[in-house]
Amino acid sequence: MSQQVASAEKRRGGFSSRKIFVFAAIGSAVGLGNIWRFPYVAYENGGGSFMIPYLTALLVAGIPFLFFDYAIGHITRGSSPLAMRRLGKRNEFIGWWHVIICFVIAVYYAAILAWAAQFTIFSFTKKWGDDPEAFMFGEFLKTADANAGVTFEFVPAVLIPMVLVWLAVIVVMTLGVQKGIGATAVIFIPLLVVAFVWLVIQSLFLPGAVDGINALFTPEWSKLADPTVWTAAVGQIFFSLSVGFAIMITYASYVKRKTDMTGSGLVVGFANSGFELLAGIGVFAALGFLAAAQNVAVGDVATSGLVLAFVAFPTILNEAPMGELLGVLFFGSLFIAGVTSLISIVEVVISAFRDKFELGRVQATLLVTIPIALVSIILLSTTSGLNVLDIADRFINQYGIVLAAVVSIIALGWFGRKLPMFAKHLSQYGSFKLGRVWVAIVAFVLPIALIALLLQSFLIEISAPYAGYPQWLINIFGWGVAAGAIVLGFLLSLMPWNKAVSLELPEPAHTAANRTLRETKQEQS
Repeated sequence: MSQQVASAEKRRGGFSSRKIFVFAAIGSAVGLGNIWRFPYVAYENGGGSFMIPYLTALLVAGIPFLFFDYAIGHITRGSSPLAMRRLGKRNEFIGWWHVIICFVIAVYYAAILAWAAQFTIFSFTKKWGDDPEAFMFGEFLKTADANAGVTFEFVPAVLIPMVLVWLAVIVVMTLGVQKGIGATAVIFIPLLVVAFVWLVIQSLFLPGAVDGINALFTPEWSKLADPTVWTAAVGQIFFSLSVGFAIMITYASYVKRKTDMTGSGLVVGFANSGFELLAGIGVFAALGFLAAAQNVAVGDVATSGLVLAFVAFPTILNEAPMGELLGVLFFGSLFIAGVTSLISIVEVVISAFRDKFELGRVQATLLVTIPIALVSIILLSTTSGLNVLDIADRFINQYGIVLAAVVSIIALGWFGRKLPMFAKHLSQYGSFKLGRVWVAIVAFVLPIALIALLLQSFLIEISAPYAGYPQWLINIFGWGVAAGAIVLGFLLSLMPWNKAVSLELPEPAHTAANRTLRETKQEQS
């Protein structure tokens, strides 16, 4: 390894141990989607029988792509743009595309954290009252009509916690990879697990909880013949593992060279899915209680996303024994899960600018987080914030993350022919060896599955405006944001690298060690 590359690695910092890396990776993977998306997706797509396509997708899509991301970061020792550049000059724009995707997600993710923080406080008094839906969209968010477009009427109840969230993120990010990201994950992930396990235990004792769990896990075997169910499983695994948009590339670049990356990937993948299963039990136990209280079927109250978290759950808490405690546990868990995910998203952007311009940690953090925070606060703490968030989230996920993943496989797997090198690298110190099967899955199975997911989403999109929003608003914050990420990624790739940055692929760990050993022997002789 050249002195230049060694110096760059020392400057970038890294995780002190495999354990810290695993905690950070789990912290990134376990987020809002695990709690409010998985239970409903499983229920809608066959209940108990959905576990078959779900586990299949985990094994043949999620974990293989996780290894793909790990290999890119661990071999190249760089952020996504630097990693892609070191693997081929034409690939750099993909790395910057990843960066812009993360920029967009960070902008709206902070708003959801602000809501979760406020609802944690509201839980002590059940401030949402008898009509949580009216409170959420009216009194709390003061949501403007979508036809009004973007407003600049700030909502203090959202603005203040958003400012505090961004201040906290800036502090964590300036502390660095180990003292900031790693230390936060080591504290927050166990806290999240304890809080959510407690929530699940409390939910299981609610009247009607068994009916909710039965509704979730009762198998509909006929669903297995529906291709959209298998596509839904791939989509859930893909989004919940935080793969495809450089988080795991960035984190893997901070790991020591002789780390067992395949074993780590298995731990992260199964820990993430284990938490999703736990979330499904807790959420549907609570929904079963609500259905029993309202004397309706579980399917009539089952929902996902913002409505589940901020409307359905407060409704449950109004009826449930110890509703205040359940509320603090649920919204506190949402907040903690979201914080670790937001930190990982922002790190992708910080790492990229540090590498490109040879910036110090604090300098890069302020350069990146202040603009993201300003855009976030200006767009998302207003009366039109919910509309912007909903559209941007839909399109940057479907036509940003998924499309970028397909392009990266084609660029590195098909044209670059890097997959055998990736398999050899990860197998060298990995407890789980990769071979031709993994190469075939990444090269052929994954692109087919992800393209099917894209086509399914696209057909839905063109059939009618998403969620009934005005088409012009979708064109700006939906298609416009997704396309803009590609254009900005290409433009950023044209900017020259700092001359101090090595664009060469670092030597493999064993090659560097052997060379050092030879040089030492020569000096001694």
